[in-house]
Amino acid sequence: MNRKQFIESHGATCRNWNWSWSFINESERFIIFGAWDSYDKGNKTLILSEEWSKSRKGHKQPGYPQSREHIRLIEEDGYQLKTFVMEYASADEDDEYSPAKIKGFTPELSDKVLIRIGNSWYASDEIHSIRLPEELDHEETLKEGASSRISVNKYERNATARNKCLLHHGFQCAACSFDFEQVYGQIGKNYIHVHHIVSIAEIGREYEVDPITDLIPICPNCHAMIHSTKPALTVEQLHQLLTENKQC
Repeated sequence: MNRKQFIESHGATCRNWNWSWSFINESERFIIFGAWDSYDKGNKTLILSEEWSKSRKGHKQPGYPQSREHIRLIEEDGYQLKTFVMEYASADEDDEYSPAKIKGFTPELSDKVLIRIGNSWYASDEIHSIRLPEELDHEETLKEGASSRISVNKYERNATARNKCLLHHGFQCAACSFDFEQVYGQIGKNYIHVHHIVSIAEIGREYEVDPITDLIPICPNCHAMIHSTKPALTVEQLHQLLTENKQC
């Protein structure tokens, strides 16, 4: 199955199959964007930028107005965004309208949400929260603290427990009430650290975590201050310090 056959199998089409990178299914009201694997940043993938309106030689890209209109349909008319992964290959120097060749693609559509950051648009996963680097995948029960050896011992963070915590407590810092989305807009949506009220490093063994009573959302600054002492400050102690210094 080639790209055209794949897109048409989902009832979508475009103005020109040679230069289009977005496609529309009007009857079912969804837009398909090809998403380059080289632009994948974890849970966000760049799908359109205003910088793509012109070719490398400064000529107008014929596919840009169509893709910009497709973005408008998602933002203003409620069309669903779907993407499929395209494998990036070296740019074709003989074709100024092609920023890159498609080495291959994955014939699977994924539902995404659209996020605008500056002059660019990203396809984002519909997940409860941004995964932080120290968290490891673990699909079993809500247990934490099992040490694993990489270069030093570290403790597994359970993503399911994190998400249950945030669904209950929300995304404001429990100590200072900082809200990343309120300050930074879409780029800060659903971003927050999750703090173990009792340090799992101190427990030193695997245990079954209660996401509601054992975990709490904390911004990175407050998280750093909590762990600046040993034993660590409690959230209540840090909140009191902030109140005394008139920071919340």
